[in-house]
Amino acid sequence: MKHTAEKAWNSPQRIIFYFRKEWRILLIVTVSGLIYNLGLLAGPWFEGRMAQCLVDLTRKNAGFPDMVRLVLAYLAVIALVQCCRFLKRLYVRHFANNVTCSMKENLYSSLIHKSRSELSGENVGTILTKAISDVDACAEGMRKFTTEIFDTGVALAAYVGMLLYYDLRLALLCLIFPPVSYCIAEKMKTLVQKTGAASRESAGRLCAATMDRVSNALTYRVFGCEAPRNEDYEHHLADYERCAVRAGIWVQIMPPIYQMISMISILFILYFGSRNILGTGWSIWNIASFTTFLSCYTRLSVKSSHAAKLFNAVQKAQVSWKRIRPFLAAVPESTIPPVSEANVLKTANLSFSYEGKNIFHGLSFTAHPGEIIGITGPVACGKSTLGRSFLGEEPYQGSIQFSSLELDAMTAELRHSIIGYLGHDPELLSDTIRANILMGDAKDPMPFVRAVCLTPDLSDMPEGLDTLIGDGGVRLSGGQQKRVALARTLAHPRPVLILDDPFSALDRRTEEEIFTNLQRLVKKQNLIILLISHRLTLFPRTSQVIWMENGTVTVSSHERLLAVSPHYAQLYKTQAAQPIPVQNGEVYK
Repeated sequence: MKHTAEKAWNSPQRIIFYFRKEWRILLIVTVSGLIYNLGLLAGPWFEGRMAQCLVDLTRKNAGFPDMVRLVLAYLAVIALVQCCRFLKRLYVRHFANNVTCSMKENLYSSLIHKSRSELSGENVGTILTKAISDVDACAEGMRKFTTEIFDTGVALAAYVGMLLYYDLRLALLCLIFPPVSYCIAEKMKTLVQKTGAASRESAGRLCAATMDRVSNALTYRVFGCEAPRNEDYEHHLADYERCAVRAGIWVQIMPPIYQMISMISILFILYFGSRNILGTGWSIWNIASFTTFLSCYTRLSVKSSHAAKLFNAVQKAQVSWKRIRPFLAAVPESTIPPVSEANVLKTANLSFSYEGKNIFHGLSFTAHPGEIIGITGPVACGKSTLGRSFLGEEPYQGSIQFSSLELDAMTAELRHSIIGYLGHDPELLSDTIRANILMGDAKDPMPFVRAVCLTPDLSDMPEGLDTLIGDGGVRLSGGQQKRVALARTLAHPRPVLILDDPFSALDRRTEEEIFTNLQRLVKKQNLIILLISHRLTLFPRTSQVIWMENGTVTVSSHERLLAVSPHYAQLYKTQAAQPIPVQNGEVYK
């Protein structure tokens, strides 16, 4: 029970986690905040003393040096108070920045470990809004809370204590009105959260529309669709403007009303305070007492309006917190299991269906370390679907076991540490070739560059491995993109590597050379490679071939498939008899 409670407290999905993590900074904030806010009482006290001294000067009961001493003492105290204020605000900002970084780190880590099916329920714009805007809004709400718990909470308590000290009954009478503003702020909670949520959702739709306009601008221009797309974008923009105004208006319009309600008590201070000076009230006051009480209450009323405003800010942050909380689950660290000859991959009666349609069924095969298994078949036969089945992104029927462990029963982290994947899209970073291959590792990239025959291409680039490739590798050819992505996959080996059409943009000679390098690699490192391809010229060199056609699957050797499958035999003979013409390593299409 104790362990469960401790685990909950240490969960990134609890606000308290971020406060505990930054306890050292919050300790500095607490000390400087207490000194600053308790020091605020010096302002009204000195103002009262100086007002009394001024009266005494007119009556010849005090001299000019007395006023000078008061002013110098006042300046010294205020200087100390403001230094503490500076420290408090500086470290509160550090706290907010650290919280923002922690939340974004947890959120990004969670996002990249989610499958496509888990992310498909929300569009990219909504996810980006949560990852950027909502995290910032949540951290800002925590910053305001941390700031106002001192600037408002401690200061209000200090001001109330001083008011009670000067006149208990008058203080209680004056303090009737500030709580009214708090009650109004609480009643505004539902409206603030509702309009805030609508604004965030509209921001997500606008972000998605913006990305669509940028990524598909050329397509819209070519097909003459710019006008309707611009109109649609303007609609999203206008909707966001309306929602943002609605969300902000209630937060911005209420603080002056809160302050007006709190300031009603000034009428009581003027009436009963003047009676205290005349000696007919509840207490005996002089000018200093009246000035101090009035100044103290004026500041208290201002702080009261800030407290009510804080309620709205926290409520607004709660909207963002509810949106990002599901994405803040801690991701366990994954460890890559040791590669050994015992790591056998076995499937039994593996089947996959989509929306009631059978894609393939009855696939059973065993792959041992050091083997390359070829997977092929006609267009849309389910080759890529089979490859993605090993990632656990789509539910499958049957069994996939690695080292006697069922993949479907593994955690996502363990499954990702076993299965490596290279899909159709290379998914290259807008960075250097070196960074794309190593992904932050401090190893030599050249063995992997040579394995994918990229060395001649690098020699033609002035910057070599440090060449910037642009967004998605736009500065590289299709073949170069594929080879950089393949080098990255080989640089981060897993016991099982799934390569989906890695040679689609390469010439025959380069294809065969890379395949030879892969054969050496799988033998040396005891890996298993599932090679998905529609290019069959390499399949005689594979350990087994999986032929997929019309939902059925045949697992056999290349030679036996030539004999039992006329379609496979025809495809292979056609490709083997017609060399692919090349120019500069690129395939004519």
